[in-house]
Amino acid sequence: MSANPQNPQTKAAGNGNAAKRRRLMIGAITLFVVAGAADLGYTYWRSLREVSTDDAYVAGDLVQITPQVGGTVTEIGAADTQLVRAGQLLVRLDGADTHVALQQAEAELGRAVRAVRVTYAQTSALQAQVAVREAEVASARAQLARAEDAMRRREALAGTGAVGAEEVRQAQLQVQGAESTLRTAVSAVQAARAAVAANRAQTAGVALANNPTVRLAAARVREAYLAWARTVIPAPVDGVVARRTVQLGERVGPGMPLMSVVPLHDVWVDANFKETQLRELRIGQPAKVVADIYGSKVTFDGKVIGISAGSGAAFALLPAQNATGNWIKVVQRVPVRIALDPAQLAAHPLRVGLSTEVEVDISHHGGRPVAALPATHPAAQTDIYQANWTRADALVARIIAANAGALPRAELGLSHAKAKR
Repeated sequence: MSANPQNPQTKAAGNGNAAKRRRLMIGAITLFVVAGAADLGYTYWRSLREVSTDDAYVAGDLVQITPQVGGTVTEIGAADTQLVRAGQLLVRLDGADTHVALQQAEAELGRAVRAVRVTYAQTSALQAQVAVREAEVASARAQLARAEDAMRRREALAGTGAVGAEEVRQAQLQVQGAESTLRTAVSAVQAARAAVAANRAQTAGVALANNPTVRLAAARVREAYLAWARTVIPAPVDGVVARRTVQLGERVGPGMPLMSVVPLHDVWVDANFKETQLRELRIGQPAKVVADIYGSKVTFDGKVIGISAGSGAAFALLPAQNATGNWIKVVQRVPVRIALDPAQLAAHPLRVGLSTEVEVDISHHGGRPVAALPATHPAAQTDIYQANWTRADALVARIIAANAGALPRAELGLSHAKAKR
């Protein structure tokens, strides 16, 4: 016999199953609501303690290598992906032209030293000329005194008839001649003294090495020496070579990009946070960085060291023109710089441009929202390109000494040449 749907037992069983399904559904809904509320609560709690973004990338300095002088490339010391050390040769240029220019400058310096030597030596000769001219003045005065005495004697005898008028006239002419000779000698003395003064104006109080003519020629030697030395282009920092474009035999000019050196030991992360996440962000807050290259197995310890002065759109090549046409508000992002632990970087190297995820603990509010203190040290510095003045000065001193003859070193002024350069 088939079951009757109107059977009380069947109805009771159906009602029980329906009630059970309702209880399960209510329980599931309750579970989902509780789980959602818990998730929302946890998300809100996390939003009070940390901000995160996956719009973050590894950044670093791209040190561009450019020549300071022009020339033809004769040697390339490193290729892309190779590690170089500071001071290591990267590119060598043909130094023939600069070496010839240096030799010309050396010759000009030697000629200038010898010319100034002549000027110094002329001082004694000109002083001797003054003495000679002064002696001539004394002689001319004596001759004038004798002529005047003879004229006075003849004029006294002319009244007695013992001396003729012609003889008196001759005595007067001799006096006039003696006076002219004296004036000429005095003028010669003045000219000789003026020559001494002019010569002393060029040499007085200045040693040979500090003479303006010699210093100008010495400066040209230093300039030519630096141009010759700069045909060797070294690496300014430790790093990995990238974007090498220079080739052997290529003619390059000053400022032409040859390659880049990336110091991977000093990279950082630029995390682009939404503007709504910057409210509690402070400089100095700790951060956690996970790079996609290593995954969650490696977590870098970081620290917020700077917040950009504007959004990425503000500094874009073509900034947005929000005052034209229809406008739609877009949440802007601001770059935040995260410094990484050097020891962790050494153990797990990163490359520029790699993707990362960043979480910043904003529970610490002791820092500043912007860098309120000015920089107290250079952001980057190298002394690789510093001019080697020691060798240049030694070269100049050697040339001056070789062309100065027997002048004492004190008169050469070589000990003060470097200080007054």
